[in-house]
Amino acid sequence: MTPYRNGSISTGISDFLLNCFVRYPSWQLWLSLPLSLLFLLAMGSNAIVLITIWLETSLHKPMYYLLSLLSLQDVVICLTVIPKVLAIFWFDLRPISFFSCFFQMFIMNYFFAMESCTFMVMAYDRYVAVCHPLQYTSIITDQFVAKAVIFILARNAIFTLTIAILSARLHYCGRNVIENCICANMSVSRLSCDDVTINRLYQFVGGWTLLGSDLILIFLSYTLILRAVLRLKAEGAVAKALSTCGSHFILIFFFSTILLVFVLTHVAKKKVSPDVPVLLNVLHHIIPAALNPIVYGVRTQEIKQGIQRLLKKG
Repeated sequence: MTPYRNGSISTGISDFLLNCFVRYPSWQLWLSLPLSLLFLLAMGSNAIVLITIWLETSLHKPMYYLLSLLSLQDVVICLTVIPKVLAIFWFDLRPISFFSCFFQMFIMNYFFAMESCTFMVMAYDRYVAVCHPLQYTSIITDQFVAKAVIFILARNAIFTLTIAILSARLHYCGRNVIENCICANMSVSRLSCDDVTINRLYQFVGGWTLLGSDLILIFLSYTLILRAVLRLKAEGAVAKALSTCGSHFILIFFFSTILLVFVLTHVAKKKVSPDVPVLLNVLHHIIPAALNPIVYGVRTQEIKQGIQRLLKKG
């Protein structure tokens, strides 16, 4: 504990303790194995996708630039969350410094919002490819990807940095035990001695405005794609178009579903164990990261061919 002045002399805290399934020690042992395997799978598969796109000149196209951006986001999210969770499980390293906690909060929120926005841009890419194929190369260009990346970085930085600042400015005067495996915004803010109404309101309104608008645009894009596909007359055209977009939609649907389940468990928190939302929170940072490159690698012929060529060269 360290004293500091904030209008008057009071007691502040220099670090937090992450209470990660302490009520169920057996959970820590059993969860550590699948989490470790998922972590290795996510890191390895995303690294393969990134290296393949980087080394294969045939994949230097806007669609694959967006895919590499998604893989990079998954790598950062995994590295930000999972090593600390495993350190708690294996070595009981529950303390996390004040700065590290809010830095983790910012990175998690930032890259989570970036991933949602990247899915939106990828949905637009598929919409143009299916509904306006003749204009695709003139609309989806390298310049388009560059502008999209700048938009993704800037929009989400403004929103997520504010979340971390609002939480960090609060006065933490006594309790320092976070009932979570990670430094989630409200899990940390509720330890404050101050009123956190603004934090709750900003996260709810801002989060659902950004993520909600992304999801609406994503499903609008795929609705238009489905309508266009059903009008195709050429033999095999429907199957090819659905196969091209299927992998995207599967990942987006899973991304949205697990988020919805997480929200519902928070709403019904009196009826479920408090550790259930914590578990879902951890899984939401690892399962999509492990699935994304696998689904794309299995369903995207160019990626598979690129990996095969690299293996033959090796």
